[in-house]
Amino acid sequence: MKKFNKSQLLQTQIQADNTAPAKVCDTAKTVVTPHPKHIPSPRQIFAIIPGVDTLTLLNEACEMLATLNVLIANFASKLDGPNLNVLLSIQQLATVAEMSLNQVRDNLYPRDDAPASQTPTWH
Repeated sequence: MKKFNKSQLLQTQIQADNTAPAKVCDTAKTVVTPHPKHIPSPRQIFAIIPGVDTLTLLNEACEMLATLNVLIANFASKLDGPNLNVLLSIQQLATVAEMSLNQVRDNLYPRDDAPASQTPTWH
């Protein structure tokens, strides 16, 4: 049996990756393409259409944070100890961000059913 050193194994692997544009996965019977050299960030993949009004963006951000809060709460029920504490801290940050966005939205676009003069609430 022939023995290979690390550099020979690495060179063989690099050659195999460069010569095979796609590999067939036996268990799934699908074609798996190798990862590209440059993986784009989510900011490069997803974009918000320019010109969307501020109220729509604020509403969507509030909804996303509320959904994140629910997801974290569901996941937190499966954890305990230090991991639970970290997750609950993340949930608290998401809740404060959601409350802040709701206040910004209410300041910029007051609701018709809100009282006209409301004393500020200090936390």
